[in-house]
Amino acid sequence: MFTGIVQAVGTVVDAAPSADGVRLRVTTGGLDLSDVAVGDSVAIDGCCLTVVALHAQALAFDMSAETLRCTAPLAAGRRVNLEKSLRVADRLGGHLVLGHVDGVGTVTQLRPVSASDDAGSWHLEVNAPNDLAPFIAQKGAIAVQGVSLTTNTVEGTRFAVNLIPHTLDVTTLKDLVPGAAVNLEVDIVARYVARLAAYDH
Repeated sequence: MFTGIVQAVGTVVDAAPSADGVRLRVTTGGLDLSDVAVGDSVAIDGCCLTVVALHAQALAFDMSAETLRCTAPLAAGRRVNLEKSLRVADRLGGHLVLGHVDGVGTVTQLRPVSASDDAGSWHLEVNAPNDLAPFIAQKGAIAVQGVSLTTNTVEGTRFAVNLIPHTLDVTTLKDLVPGAAVNLEVDIVARYVARLAAYDH
């Protein structure tokens, strides 16, 4: 379980073929590793992965073919958002994020809110897969690349969020460009409400 509050930005060292997937190595930036051990969960761009090895300031993870199929591609040199799993005593600063990526969206726009102030807030638009669109609501919660965000507008499969300067500074979201693939996880409450509504009594 996670909160969508990014704790550090790391970099993919390599993604080497391993069994039916890849062995991923990621440098951890400023992430505190003093309480991280093999077997722990860490969210990489919102995808919950299990630590399989520690190498100084890098962590290794195994990604299965299924995980690779439903998440945005990771390549050497790519910056990634990192978050350690939630502890019972931690503050819930964002929203409950499982780290189970629901699908991959496509960035359609990223621009400063004010054309004369690129140091201020930015406007991000994402086109979600058709099957996820019904779970995305205006002023609802969504995780994009593992970052907890609030939707401003929703039109069809497209939604928009506002990124404040702090979010831009401490995550990889400012790296995005139109056409970029992003991991999406919808609000867990929306999933259960939809299941209840669809249940045939």
